[in-house]
Amino acid sequence: MTVLSLPPIRDALTEHGLLAKKSFGQHFLLDLNITRKIVRLAGISEGQTVIEVGPGPGGLTRALMEAGAKVIAVEMDPRFVPLLEALGTAAPGLLEIIRNDALKVQEADLAEGRGPTAIVANLPYNVGTALLLKWLTGPWQPVSMTLMFQKEVAERITAQVGDDAYGRLAVVVQATAEARIVMDLPARAFTPPPKVTSAVVHLVPFSQRPDPGLLSALEKTTQAAFGQRRKMLRSSLKTLGGTALCEAAGIDPDARAETVDIKGFLALARQVQSGSFSKA
Repeated sequence: MTVLSLPPIRDALTEHGLLAKKSFGQHFLLDLNITRKIVRLAGISEGQTVIEVGPGPGGLTRALMEAGAKVIAVEMDPRFVPLLEALGTAAPGLLEIIRNDALKVQEADLAEGRGPTAIVANLPYNVGTALLLKWLTGPWQPVSMTLMFQKEVAERITAQVGDDAYGRLAVVVQATAEARIVMDLPARAFTPPPKVTSAVVHLVPFSQRPDPGLLSALEKTTQAAFGQRRKMLRSSLKTLGGTALCEAAGIDPDARAETVDIKGFLALARQVQSGSFSKA
């Protein structure tokens, strides 16, 4: 038996009487033509280790295994374990199932000794952003990430300075990785269809990213700046140093957050990290 010889996933779901759980943000992607395209866009090579979060019934998992990836599937819903185990039986050595909450998993332990490890996932909508920030700002760094989000979130991740969607998420993500939308998916591609369209984002973390202290300062700075985005920075950043902070960073105090690029926010964050400024 091989992965290709297994019955369609839709039939397996019917056989086991399984439905998506709204509380888990589940929407199944069952079309193998789509999942195969996602794997191609991820650039996964044969023998490469891939961490997949929320595989559910295994639509994307199948496509990854077809490509020869060694998949570590992190799934907290025990209902899908039998379906995933059937995949593992069909392709011995290509699938390891971890029953856990992805927010609590230590990816460094999973990837230890496995070489460059990528993440490919149709992320649960309710924890997608939290997982992305965990992977970009935490101690472990994947070689790449190919992740599905609500399109609105994908646009916030990839937004450029001046865009309506440009905000905290774009700054933190783009300070740590190159990010671009590589595929759009309509709601009808999923079972059940969500109320929103989706998009796949491909991210490649920078080999040299800001240190943890600077990332913490960046999050603090962007929270203040975009929390009052209609105000000038001298006002929105008042508790962090206001005008003096902006001038030390080489940023116009009369500028607004949406006009400051990633480099500018990093300059502000370095000044915040230095601890040289108090309430202004």
